[in-house]
Amino acid sequence: MSSHRRAAIAGSLLTASFTSVMILGFTASADDEGGLSSHGGKTVDAAPAGVKLSTLLSKEIKVDNKSKETDITGVVKNEGSKASGEIRLLVVGFDGMQVKNVEGCSAIPEGDLPDGANSGFACAIDDLAPGKSKTYAIDATYDLSKQGKICLPVQNSDGSKTFWQQGPVPFGATNQSPNEPATPLLLGTDNSPVTPGGGDGGGSDGGGGKDDKPDELPQTGPADRVLPLGMAGAALISAGAAGLWWNHRRARQES
Repeated sequence: MSSHRRAAIAGSLLTASFTSVMILGFTASADDEGGLSSHGGKTVDAAPAGVKLSTLLSKEIKVDNKSKETDITGVVKNEGSKASGEIRLLVVGFDGMQVKNVEGCSAIPEGDLPDGANSGFACAIDDLAPGKSKTYAIDATYDLSKQGKICLPVQNSDGSKTFWQQGPVPFGATNQSPNEPATPLLLGTDNSPVTPGGGDGGGSDGGGGKDDKPDELPQTGPADRVLPLGMAGAALISAGAAGLWWNHRRARQES
């Protein structure tokens, strides 16, 4: 991946994350379909006239307690009246969640990943017609001793603009069952890591859950926050600043 493309990922994408929470600072309306949710999604740069792009993620996933493997569904859609033209979807993992494969997409080299990310894939889309969507099968692992987050940005083909970004949004549970075959995790919930003794990490139920999440799984923290406020959020902001510095440094070198 060229330096320009690296700047596009680490700079435009993650700087956009920071500016969106500082300036736009809003989440998407309830735009959920079946077992999928747009929770944590937001518009960043203006899309071309007539194009309306967004994403969806699985509301609930299950992590195999032995292999740590899990499957996630990601969707990018165009609800506008015009075709999108060439775009790309990025799938980026943070902390305890590591993206192992995204069907039909290319892995982002480790050296080109933004700070704080442990894995990522880029999915090129030639054109997305109005009213159409494209679904991706995401294979990942989740270390239940940590918190884990995922991020789905939708960009133009060269990454200079980010039209939409979902996340980084956490998957998690407050009450884990390490003796069960799998642990269910909810989108938009901070993970309360299991303790060495096998109990949960003592996370509290934040209440005020959104209607699009199953009632039987507890949640923590505000359900409508745009970005996590912990270490991953700090890493994301740092990465955005680093991206700006890198672009300015590159421009000076080429002048």
